[in-house]
Amino acid sequence: MNIALIGYGKMGKAIEKIAEERGHAISVICNSALSVNLADFSDVDVAIEFTEPALAVSHIKFCTEKNIPIVVGTTGWNNDLVAVSELIKRHQGKLLHASNFSIGVNIFFEINKKLAQLMQPNSEYKLTVEETHHIQKKDAPSGTGISIADDILSNNSNYSTWKVGKENIPNVEAREFPLVAYRKPDVPGTHKVTYESDIDKIEIIHEAHNRKGFALGAVIAAEFLAQQESGVYQMNDVLNF
Repeated sequence: MNIALIGYGKMGKAIEKIAEERGHAISVICNSALSVNLADFSDVDVAIEFTEPALAVSHIKFCTEKNIPIVVGTTGWNNDLVAVSELIKRHQGKLLHASNFSIGVNIFFEINKKLAQLMQPNSEYKLTVEETHHIQKKDAPSGTGISIADDILSNNSNYSTWKVGKENIPNVEAREFPLVAYRKPDVPGTHKVTYESDIDKIEIIHEAHNRKGFALGAVIAAEFLAQQESGVYQMNDVLNF
């Protein structure tokens, strides 16, 4: 495939390396020096987008109107998801978006859902969700952290909402649990779900050692999306969860 990279920071460079290892070509690279509007997308089969929340929707719109499938790893734009989904449907486009492309993280998502179900009858346990990322990450909490928290709400009726804390665990009310965002230098991504009682503690953790897992997942997602009919997809479609 010919791939367009929209965003060429650390993730973009990691994706480029993985894509070329898997036999794909990078035909366009867009960054602050070359916007999508000035680049040549004439031979692009699929775009992979990792930029920032303020730009993601315009990049989706650009690719959709050019009939180019787009994989989006930028988070923080979910308030626009309904409008974006309508755009994809209207243009018969292809979009795959995910809060996290790591295969390990997506397995973690499934474990988290099952654990939330198992913990529902055990309300004596106090729940905390924590995520730690590098200091350059613009959204806090992360999209992955929000996905983890929302999956708990969908699978454990003891809770009705979560409350954000930044660098510290916030005080919570009944039926709330804390979602804490930490930012530290050179941390690719760590996510932790803890249930603790006076007797014991149950904890699940996913810790990324580098960006390779995210990059590999994004390229696999692009390979998947190129073969699909029009629509909006997520990583659970890729992994058959």
